[in-house]
Amino acid sequence: MHSRNEIFIDIVELVNLLVSTKGNILRGDVTGQVLLQCFLSGMPDCKFGINDKLLMDKEGQTPRLRRTTRRVGGIEIDDCTFHQCVRLAKFDTDRTINFIPPDGQFELMKYRITDNINLPFRVIPIVKEVGRTHVEISVTVKSTFHSTMLGTLVSINIPTPKNTAICKITCGIGAAKYQPTKDAIVWRIRRFPGDAEYTLTANLDLSASVSAKATWSRPPISMQFSVPMFTCSGLQVRFLKIVEPKLQYQAIKWVRYISKAGVYQYRI
Repeated sequence: MHSRNEIFIDIVELVNLLVSTKGNILRGDVTGQVLLQCFLSGMPDCKFGINDKLLMDKEGQTPRLRRTTRRVGGIEIDDCTFHQCVRLAKFDTDRTINFIPPDGQFELMKYRITDNINLPFRVIPIVKEVGRTHVEISVTVKSTFHSTMLGTLVSINIPTPKNTAICKITCGIGAAKYQPTKDAIVWRIRRFPGDAEYTLTANLDLSASVSAKATWSRPPISMQFSVPMFTCSGLQVRFLKIVEPKLQYQAIKWVRYISKAGVYQYRI
């Protein structure tokens, strides 16, 4: 028994991305988790629904639910796995997730999505090698999520040649520093507003190479970030029904979304 019946739902997604030098997406996918923390009295029967495309196409047979389909939009889930408390037969028939939750924290569902991914950040890199002793770098980062949201703990790792001697950096936001041990400029932005763009420029002077044939392999730019209340897959919790016939209480439900970088890279 709990004096306060509550359930916390966290949708946590990792987005993986690889973009070519021409801006084409070579690889992109989202792996997500639905994490629950339950403080519910008795043995409640829960029914959980997301904006799964197959479910919403089925519901769209009625006029009222057709309007819902247009407003929310369905997502196509490539594969998913469930906690052992989920009744898999029910999911196969009507695409809803029915379960009796254990007390405390557990992972209700894991899923993967490869189509129609909402990228939270876009990177536009420009690298010019001026002769053998000078490199000019310009990196523009754009946030594509809504202006009411904030990206947090954003870090952009910009590779530099191994023989960099002097590095002069200018950035519009945050702090950037050349780190010789990493052969990279690390640009950190604690709070990145939505619908915004910022540019970093760097001028590198290179020392004379030991080998005249030595070339810079140009590793990709990589990013780390966290964007609360944003999902790259577009997944949304549509409903959570909790029924406890014996106790008949009204539970308090909390939902949070967060997207983070997995392997997020742009080739230069």
